[in-house]
Amino acid sequence: MPDVLPLETEIRRRITAAGPMPVAEYMALCLADPEHGYYTTRDPLGARGDFITAPEVSQMFGEMIGLWMAAVWKQMGAPENLRIIELGPGRGTMMKDALRAAKVMPDFRDAVVLHLVEISPALEEQQERTLEHLHTPMYWHPALTDVPKGPAIILANEFFDALPVNQAVKTEYGWHERRIEIDAASNLVFTIAPDPIPQFDRLLPAALRKAPAESIFEWRADTVAMELGRRLTRDGGAALVIDYGHIESAIGDTLQAVGQHAFADPLTAPGNIDLTAHVDFQALAKAAEAMGASGFGPLDQSQFLRRLGIETRAATLKAKAADTASADIDAALTRLIGEDRAGMGALFKAAAFANPSLGVPPGFEG
Repeated sequence: MPDVLPLETEIRRRITAAGPMPVAEYMALCLADPEHGYYTTRDPLGARGDFITAPEVSQMFGEMIGLWMAAVWKQMGAPENLRIIELGPGRGTMMKDALRAAKVMPDFRDAVVLHLVEISPALEEQQERTLEHLHTPMYWHPALTDVPKGPAIILANEFFDALPVNQAVKTEYGWHERRIEIDAASNLVFTIAPDPIPQFDRLLPAALRKAPAESIFEWRADTVAMELGRRLTRDGGAALVIDYGHIESAIGDTLQAVGQHAFADPLTAPGNIDLTAHVDFQALAKAAEAMGASGFGPLDQSQFLRRLGIETRAATLKAKAADTASADIDAALTRLIGEDRAGMGALFKAAAFANPSLGVPPGFEG
């Protein structure tokens, strides 16, 4: 078989040795394999990469997050040593813009110690270059559990969608785990486990138990969400999660692959394309709240950013900009808060979690 990628060779070896591979295992290998994983071997962001996130669209996004953090810090009682934890910081663009905007509150900036949770050596180097001029103490960690205890603000922008997702397919006999095998033509293809998952119906939300045959249900491990809720409840603070997904648990196959800003087959070029799946905000909230945290939202990204004042910020930037730059600002604002298919405003959601003593975080009132 010509031009088989090294990671695909390993995946085929594992399937041959152990049988069809669960979707979550496949996704974890594709994204996080230490030698050949998509996130561990490259910078996937920007025009030369495979996708563009909101912080790369405009500085306004990060600036709104910076003002949100400063307001939360005041709600927390202005602790002198604040851990700002970002899960999956990308190039560091959002944090750079956020902390620049937060200069309007010098006491807040002086309290900040950055803790960046990152598995990619390539992105870690980029983050250091992006943020070194801020002269803020910075530490990197492979997981949230490695960050030291203490009052924290946690940010997760397009992080949860990249966590491995499990899938089950309904048949007349029950729900079967969806897996990946090698077919007679030597292609990677989807299949299902021969036996249904015991008592799976009892784990499903009640509204989904009567789903028709061939329905697909997705779920993720609750590990990160539970740790987030546990940390906030124990140490104080708040978390902001912005991602694309559905407000309530739902049926549907949302696993998708993107390469060079175009959709691709998830089973082609493993390790060379990005794999994501929609975030189930209902399940995320259930896990965090089970640890004692209070949940808020989710809101559409459009509503959240408008409440934080992004339109006013755009007007301020335009007042100081040349005509060509003014048009760019309008286009970026439309991309961030637009609610049509080209915009991120309705597809992306914002949810917050907080220590119960904090009250309602900014933007989630009402």
